[in-house]
Order: sequence, then C-alpha cells, then structure tokens
Amino acid sequence: MNRILLVEDDQGLCELLGQLLELEGFALTVRQDGPSGLTAAMSGDHDLVLLDVMLPGLNGFDLLRQLRQKSNIPVLMLTARGDDIDRVVGLEIGADDYLPKPFNDRELIARIRAILRRTRDQETPSSGLDELICDDLTLYPRRQEAWANGALLPLTATEFSLLYELTQHPGEVVSKDKLSETVLGKKLMPFDRSLDMHLSNLRRKLPERADHRPRVKTIRGKGYIWLD
Repeated sequence: MNRILLVEDDQGLCELLGQLLELEGFALTVRQDGPSGLTAAMSGDHDLVLLDVMLPGLNGFDLLRQLRQKSNIPVLMLTARGDDIDRVVGLEIGADDYLPKPFNDRELIARIRAILRRTRDQETPSSGLDELICDDLTLYPRRQEAWANGALLPLTATEFSLLYELTQHPGEVVSKDKLSETVLGKKLMPFDRSLDMHLSNLRRKLPERADHRPRVKTIRGKGYIWLD
C-alpha cells in the first residue's frame, strides 16, 4: 500500500481527498500547516507528498525548498487554477508535477499513479541494467541515482527519469511528446511547460563536461538530443 502525505489546510478538501485516496487503496496522512508538513515529509514514512501552496506557518514553496535540501521524495503540488507563476515556481524548486484546483478526481489519481510508477524502487528498467555509464556519468536505474566524479547528483525522481530516457537514445532526437508520456505520464498539452522546466533543472544540476560540450541539445519544435 502506497503512503501519501497530504499537506493541506482546507479541512473540507482534506476529508474529501481522504475518502477518495483510501477508496483507491492508499494510506493517507494529513498535516494542515507548513511546519508539521515539512517534518512529516522529512520522516521517510511516505511515498509521495500532495502539497498545497498556501499553508499557515510555512508556505508550500518554502516547505519544498527546505525539503529538497534533504529529500527527493516525489511531490505533486496543488496550485490555484490559472496561476501560472505558482506552477513555474513549483517546478523550478523541485516539484515533480502540479495540478490546478479545482481538479478532477480521476486526474488526481492518474497523476499520483504515474509518479509512483516511475519512482517505485522495485520497478525494473526496460534495459534490465543495474548500471549505465554515460561518459562521466554513472546511472543506477533501480536506485534512481546518478553519480558524477564520485558525487551523488541531487536529482528528483522526475529529473532522473528524464536523464535516463535521454541517455537511452544517445545522438537521437527524442520528441517532447514521447518524453511527456514516458517521463511525466501525461500527454503533452499546448502551453504546458512542465517538461521544459524539468529539463532546465536537470541541465543546471549536471556537472559541466571537461571539454565544455553541452550534454543536451534542443531541437526546436521537435525535442531533445543527448550528445554522446
């Protein structure tokens, strides 16, 4: 049973989501303020965090910033509908996905399951490899870890999945549509910048190559190439 932490101060929404998630087979923990939500998220007792932006004591953005200093637990942010800046900021600081309120119950469950599928420890990558070496990077798909120069890269689960997918096709254009479905678990929609934000975060965290060549090239209107 997957364990979900809901950090949300709306009591009515907490009750509704509690009923929904329990019916879907999830074990739910609820925290209704930022500080206690951060403590629970850092405990290691959960598989995914549903995080509201507006919280008493510590808002969702600050909570996520502090959480990402110590943990890569998947985070699905709940944002105000139409507030694009919330979504962009959330993705920039390490959210795996976002969902604007009010949301459809089926979409919420689909997003949760998609994130959990790609972060599940026991999930075996299609290649069956325990270790993948790409130039100066070493990837461990089963552990969802990437190392460079003896240091563990602070990648979120989504960033690792994006890196892994790109490195499986070196020198080839991987379309944004394919990456969105494979990595984010959803079809690419017009004006959705989620994939771009995750790639931007990934680029920032990857160390510079000794020869200063870029690792990923953007092919406008088509997708991305991992340069081997």
